Amino acid sequence: MHNRTKKILVCFGTRPEAIKMCSLVHSLRQTDFDVKVCVTAQHREMLDQVLDFFEITPDFDLDIMKPNQSLNELSGRIFMKMDTVLAEEQPDLVLVHGDTTTSSICAWAAFHRGIASGHVEAGLRTYNKYAPFPEELNRQVTARIADFHFAPTKVSEQNLLSEHIKAENISVTGNTVIDSLLWTVNKLENNFSNPKIDELKGKIDFSKKVILVTGHRRENFGDGFLNICKALANIAENSDAEIVYPVHLNPNVQEPVMKLLSNHSNIHLIDPLDYPSFVWMMKQSYLIITDSGGVQEEAPSLGKPVLVMRETTERPEALEAGTVQLVGTDASKIAESAFELLHNVSVYEQMSKAHNPYGDGKANQRIIEFIKQKL
Repeated sequence: MHNRTKKILVCFGTRPEAIKMCSLVHSLRQTDFDVKVCVTAQHREMLDQVLDFFEITPDFDLDIMKPNQSLNELSGRIFMKMDTVLAEEQPDLVLVHGDTTTSSICAWAAFHRGIASGHVEAGLRTYNKYAPFPEELNRQVTARIADFHFAPTKVSEQNLLSEHIKAENISVTGNTVIDSLLWTVNKLENNFSNPKIDELKGKIDFSKKVILVTGHRRENFGDGFLNICKALANIAENSDAEIVYPVHLNPNVQEPVMKLLSNHSNIHLIDPLDYPSFVWMMKQSYLIITDSGGVQEEAPSLGKPVLVMRETTERPEALEAGTVQLVGTDASKIAESAFELLHNVSVYEQMSKAHNPYGDGKANQRIIEFIKQKL
């Protein structure tokens, strides 16, 4: 019996995790492993769009979302439902991703059943447990539990080594987000379109410089968002750039944004974009202003400078490489940095041509080689 096919259960729940795990699922399915996908559906509609685009149907859908549930309730429901799946499937390895409640609880549930786990995108740190909250502790906890650690960069590997994780259990792979991005760009270049992309083409003046904005982080709610909105209003009034802002559905984001920005003709407040439309929009944009982690990794592969509206980032490699600039939520700093990129060609070129530290699109292959060697 002992060389039966090894079973791998890939678990994720949010849209960013799905983007980073779907191309890995495709690559794993080209191997001899028996691969199953379990989603918690921590994000529902946004998750389903990604699954649909990547043509992946989950084997297990825990469907745990309830309106306004606390993190504790969310965690409890993932524990309970995950336990049933693990008991039924008994996989040899559970793969989780990154820093969500889904990733830490799924890894923990596997540990309780004596099942090995692998952590994709391991080793990112700010060492401030409240920023980002709850993600920073989620990823630290997952590192304590996981057996195998797939670090996207040398910096993240170093963080893990300094936390006494054994070198032989770490593999530096690059980030799977680049694999997924290249898969998507390839699809877009082969004439993929959807109603959202067609609608954007009709709505926005692409002969002008386009600034793409995303903002949704919890730590920016309140004053942070008011400052971000002030900065965007300033940019809109003092340049002819077109600002495209897919507004997150959270009321903490919707209210200040709608109040402060809806009367500018060159600010387009649109519904959140599905993944392929967002990649298409990144490709069309001149620069990106964001508080998102994934965008800091993707944009450099498309040659787009990024201004990061956060006080800290767990992606210092991008700062060092010069592909992103940290502007916090200081309204004048955000606006000044944007004007500099709009007007100063050499600063722009330096950022847009900087090498992407997050990889070459072969992370999935490296992860698979490592798993084969360990299982």
